[in-house]
Amino acid sequence: MSESGAGSPEDRRRKNENADRAALLRIIEVWRPHAARLAVGLGLSLLAVLAGLALMSSAGLRFAGAALGVVVVTTASLRILGVSRVGLRYGERLFAHDAMFRALATLRVWFFRSLAEGAAAGLGFRKAGDLLSRLVSDVEVLDGLYLRILLPLAGACITFPVLLVVLSTVNPLLAVLVGVLFAASAFVAPLAAARLSRKEGGALNRAQARLRVGVLDLVTGMREIRAFGASRRMLDRIAQDNDALLRRQAQLSSFLAYVGAMSQFFTQAAIFLVLAAIAGVGFARIPVVQGIGALFLTLAAFESVSGLTRAGMLAGNMGAAARRVVGIAEKRTIATKPVTQATTMPADFDIRFENVDFRWQPDRPFVLQNFSLDILAGTRIALLGSSGAGKSTVAALLLKATFPQNGRITLGGVDIAALPDTWLRRKIAWLSQATHLFDDTIRNNLLLGAPQASEDALWRALDEAAVGDFVKSLPEQLDTWLGEGGVKVSGGQGRRIALARTLLSDAPILVLDEPATGLDAQTEQEFFRTLNAVASHRTVLLIAHRLTGVEKLDRIWRIAGGRATAATA
Repeated sequence: MSESGAGSPEDRRRKNENADRAALLRIIEVWRPHAARLAVGLGLSLLAVLAGLALMSSAGLRFAGAALGVVVVTTASLRILGVSRVGLRYGERLFAHDAMFRALATLRVWFFRSLAEGAAAGLGFRKAGDLLSRLVSDVEVLDGLYLRILLPLAGACITFPVLLVVLSTVNPLLAVLVGVLFAASAFVAPLAAARLSRKEGGALNRAQARLRVGVLDLVTGMREIRAFGASRRMLDRIAQDNDALLRRQAQLSSFLAYVGAMSQFFTQAAIFLVLAAIAGVGFARIPVVQGIGALFLTLAAFESVSGLTRAGMLAGNMGAAARRVVGIAEKRTIATKPVTQATTMPADFDIRFENVDFRWQPDRPFVLQNFSLDILAGTRIALLGSSGAGKSTVAALLLKATFPQNGRITLGGVDIAALPDTWLRRKIAWLSQATHLFDDTIRNNLLLGAPQASEDALWRALDEAAVGDFVKSLPEQLDTWLGEGGVKVSGGQGRRIALARTLLSDAPILVLDEPATGLDAQTEQEFFRTLNAVASHRTVLLIAHRLTGVEKLDRIWRIAGGRATAATA
């Protein structure tokens, strides 16, 4: 295979570059609502660059003229340029940074919204540490896209012709040579640095994510770690992840030092050429006054782009960060064929899985194959099976957290792919072993799915879940703070509060995905007795490994080999 073949390093490099470019363009598109503010910041930045060039050039002419006893530039002119530059720089900082803060806030909201609507829609299919890394580290890296790259690059684009025009009036050869050095410093070196750092930048982001995942595992699993005497092993693993991150950071720092030295070399070479022209060495001698003005202008021009080489070094990191943010936010399993949106909502709530095939990834085996299941409205069925059999996948498909590769799922005879997500999820209440209680009051936890519910409705839901008396016994009752993950109440009480929140939605379909996992046998039976009483008017789909014997069910199904078969126990 040739080097440019499908699997060659060059082909992979181009693919990564295209992916980075597409991700960065997607980020810029998300920032579109702030285009006016960003444009104002860019305009002020360019004006500030021009004012700075004019100020430095005029200061050089003033300095040289004063030494020779001639007035080339007046003090008033310098004052005007100086005040203008300060004002423009202040305005640039004010507008540009404000616009960037707003754009980053919009990016975070877009990230959350995309995540909630995508394949991870509340079902816990993503690692918290990885999500945290993408939301915090990767998004923060992207603020440099505008402030560290776009603004300085635009300044370099306007500085380059100004430098060429001014120096060409002094000495055309000098203009060409300094222009080449400026282009190398402002454009070539940053591009080379970006390509050099692309691989290292992506590896750095992944190393940060691994460390965050490890630290979160350590913190959240401290009880189990101590119980099994695994503290040393966990700490060693985190130390290894930390060492790997430090190695990546050291490698990136060494690259930064190298490209910084290159930038300094270009600057010093340009200064040397201007001084040589003033002295008449290798060039036709240029007047001292003009030469000093050209020297000051050259210094200002190269100083204005001195950060671009470093920014180019960080561009690979930014591209990788953009890919990680866009990749997680827009990763969805889509329907294999387009579906026309329904114009009329279903009149009844019969559920039917029709010959459904599904797998989570193209390279993984099918979880469900030719899977069919009918659930009549108002019936109570159980779906049993071992771990990995596909029970929770059924819930994910029903909630449109993902879509089947083949077959379809209907509600009242209408393909759920054609139903609006918000409408469908108002009709299906979901309760699982991982149902989360937020670090907030009982009241606000209950109001999550029904923000307009009255206090009477809250108490009625708590009473139906057989936890109302417990909440009334608390000093602050509904305003009692539950703590992170509901740590201030027992497992059974927390599960009942979660049940009350689910019942408050009044959805006609109730999906229970291992809702009693982690409870002791007595609490589990009491929990299901409560469900028997409060869910009599709803369609109930109970997903479980086994039954306790107290559930009231119309039908029991077992799932194995990707299919559901009728069972009697």
